[in-house]
Order: sequence, then structure tokens, then C-alpha cells
Amino acid sequence: MCRNIKTLFNFEPPATEEEIRDASLQFVRKLSGFTKPSQANEAAFNNAIEEIASAARNLLYSLVTNAEPRDRDEVAAKARAKAIERFGKITITTNNDKISDQYNMAGAVSQTA
Repeated sequence: MCRNIKTLFNFEPPATEEEIRDASLQFVRKLSGFTKPSQANEAAFNNAIEEIASAARNLLYSLVTNAEPRDRDEVAAKARAKAIERFGKITITTNNDKISDQYNMAGAVSQTA
């Protein structure tokens, strides 16, 4: 689960509230072992997400660096290239229309009948 938590500091544009909350959600999921809490635990789960998001926000806004901000698109492209190198292409076959879609991790799709 925690592989989905990405570095949020020193990017241009800065991390959004949604990115901070998403990272907090993944962190709480990892700690609790729940992807979705029961009704009995929902309030505690949601409270933990908000508290961690607040702490993460405070951390990100208080950190300083002399390094140039990183470009999000450039970092994402490097991550996609690394994933392709590691995992290669993914083939998904749809039974209904007998079309095989090949996805590479960079997002390109090719279809064969």
C-alpha cells in the first residue's frame, strides 16, 4: 500500500491538498491494515487521516532547501520509464469482444483483434 505515497516536497507546482490527503490516507491504511474501516472504526480512521494530513502540511510548509524545485512531469516520466524497464508491457484480453489491449507503463495503448 505505501508504494503509493510519493515525495511531496520541493516540486513546482507545490503539493496540492488532495495529494497531501491521499498520502495521509495511504499512511493510515498501512498503519491500520484496513483499506476501508468498519462503521465502528470509521470515525477514528477519518480523524487519523485529518491529523496526519495536518502534520504533513505543516511539515511541507516548514521545510527549506537551496535545491531547485523538481519538475513533476520530468519525475513522472522517469518513474514511468523505470516501471517499463521493471515490468514491461501488460496485456489485457477482453473476452466479450476478443480484443487484446497492450498497455505499456507510459500510457500508450495498442489494440489487436
